[in-house]
Amino acid sequence: MPVDGSRPVLLDGDEWQAHFRDFKCSAFRLEVHQTYTMPAEAETVRDFLGGASMPEGFNESWHQTIRDHAAAGRSMTRAKIVRRPLTSYSRYLFEWCIPGNVEAGENYQIVDLTEQSNPGLPEQDFWMFDESTVVHLNYRPDGTQINRELIQNPDIGKYLAWRDLALESAVPFSAYRT
Repeated sequence: MPVDGSRPVLLDGDEWQAHFRDFKCSAFRLEVHQTYTMPAEAETVRDFLGGASMPEGFNESWHQTIRDHAAAGRSMTRAKIVRRPLTSYSRYLFEWCIPGNVEAGENYQIVDLTEQSNPGLPEQDFWMFDESTVVHLNYRPDGTQINRELIQNPDIGKYLAWRDLALESAVPFSAYRT
């Protein structure tokens, strides 16, 4: 529930997808959880854990979204907090998901907190679009998403500082060694 007592603005469907379609300059995601339990990924995570090969065209629609934004000069950046040993879900991301995102043009950064304390990053996943719009991604402890909440009147300075801190503490995915 928002601190100011207003009703939360929850995003779903096209209203949520519009943020990815319509941003003008930049989209940034901070990922803090070690496991996400997303119904749309259940089958591919199960296949990955079972030793299957990555399917042909895996995540192609998302990769096309990234390529389209990159071609238009818009940036997509992500900072993922990890702790070793990597969870099964993080291994799935590292082997099947992130490489394709990076190849498509996403700037994917890794913040490894295994041997260092948290530098001051929040425990909250969020997307920030065009350095002005913030959407919290709320999860249960098991990684199941509860909702996506548009933050009304966000303290943008705080989110920009968290983005900058995450990126200063990160290494590019291509340079990260597990």
